[in-house]
Amino acid sequence: MISDREKAAFEAGIKLGALYHQWVGAPISIATASSLERAIEESVALQPFVTGVKVRLVHDRIISNPFGYSEVKGDLFDVELSTRVGHACCRATLAYKGGYPLMSIVALDPCDRPAPD
Repeated sequence: MISDREKAAFEAGIKLGALYHQWVGAPISIATASSLERAIEESVALQPFVTGVKVRLVHDRIISNPFGYSEVKGDLFDVELSTRVGHACCRATLAYKGGYPLMSIVALDPCDRPAPD
């Protein structure tokens, strides 16, 4: 049987992977970065088991092309996401580390009380 703890970690990983692959390549500019951050957060927050998501795109790395915009790339992401399954809570991140957009589990702990049905 798969535990709530394993499910919470899986849900965090699948959400971060989907976020990454869904948004890489999206057009972006310094002027639109904040609204895209909110759109990503609102989109991910709709998914089951997500209890929190914070998206920051590293504005210093947004370099416009001759047409005045750029594309979302892996090195722009700074994301923290929380999931909850039953009595288990997971906090995970997506950040550019060592030249790679790395997804990591930061904490995987029991919650104070079970998730509501």
